[in-house]
Amino acid sequence: MSASNHLFDAAEHVRSDASGMLLPFEAAQVIDNLRYERYVRSGQRTLEKAWVKDVYYRFRPLMPVAFRKHLQGFYLRDRDRIQFPHWPVDRSVDILLERLLVLAMKEAGRDRLPFIWFWPDRHSSCGVMTHDVETKEGRDFCGRIMDIDDEHGIKGAFQIVPERRYPVPVSYLESIRERGFEINVQGLDHVGDLFGNREVFVESARKINQYAREYGARGFRSPALYRNTDWFQDLEFSYDMSVPSVARLEAQRGGCCTIMPYFLPGGMTELPVTMTEDYSLFHIMNDYSMSLWEKQMRLIIEGHGLMNVIVHPDYVTARPAMDVFRKLLERMNRLVADDGVWMTLPKEADRWWRERSQMKLVPAETGWKIEGPGSDRASVAFACVDGDRLTYEHEAKE
Repeated sequence: MSASNHLFDAAEHVRSDASGMLLPFEAAQVIDNLRYERYVRSGQRTLEKAWVKDVYYRFRPLMPVAFRKHLQGFYLRDRDRIQFPHWPVDRSVDILLERLLVLAMKEAGRDRLPFIWFWPDRHSSCGVMTHDVETKEGRDFCGRIMDIDDEHGIKGAFQIVPERRYPVPVSYLESIRERGFEINVQGLDHVGDLFGNREVFVESARKINQYAREYGARGFRSPALYRNTDWFQDLEFSYDMSVPSVARLEAQRGGCCTIMPYFLPGGMTELPVTMTEDYSLFHIMNDYSMSLWEKQMRLIIEGHGLMNVIVHPDYVTARPAMDVFRKLLERMNRLVADDGVWMTLPKEADRWWRERSQMKLVPAETGWKIEGPGSDRASVAFACVDGDRLTYEHEAKE
């Protein structure tokens, strides 16, 4: 039985007395253990042997994709036997919070509770397009990627590797900024040992922070999505995008088990990676369809969460990958029009989540009002008990 099922079974043993509702577990601790991936054994945080990982990343730039994907496929050969986190989207944290709220509302005799809606301007959910630039070829293809994004009315963020992989001229950075796209830092040199040694990480973090200031970058993403969220406190960014909701096709297993942004130790916003990377889809799963992305988008929208997409300029230069990328952009455009999705830059999603966390919901003569910076874009919604489920309603517009 998965960890999430154990949690939800435990909810059946919730009881109450004169002091209130009694839980058979510490809810905040469970949520932190999931979000910060503390449930993952330390031995699972890296590749099976340190020397294998070291050799792989030393020779990775020399390996063609066709060869690399076979090595990765061998490493990931047990992925279908993993029960937790749930594939292809894990909402264990969100579902646990919803179930606890239902129990608390029932205990208090309430069937309707006001709150500040998750996204601005009543958007149903949020989507961000991100482009991790791994090679010189990918860097040189960024102009074409921006053209294609612009054709579909979508702006994205480019995560740049500052050292070793390719030169990063000022003109390249300016071309991204001038077109309204965002620049972030992707590690230091894209070698998979960023979190291998604490002292080395601290020194690398110092250099990474310098590049962040130089680039004007607000966001960070770790190479190959390696991560240790407790160490992120040494990084001077407003937000991070290194933690998958469910990490089944990545070198580091685990997952934060949520499709919602949250705050990391130290204060950075985590914008979790909630959709399968293009590289994994094309080269690990050998899937050039929209089926998996469609399923993930549907589940995320149903949960009012964040669609965080990674498309590498390096891996969509040729068909059929380019065709799938275009279909993805077209689909996201339809979600904006038909489902009320907010497509925005990661820095704007981060800014909103920070503003929302500081807003206050206060009584007004005709109901409720929201106070605080950014409240002009906020809206009042109601969490409603429907049997054992939680549903949501928006306050009627004036």
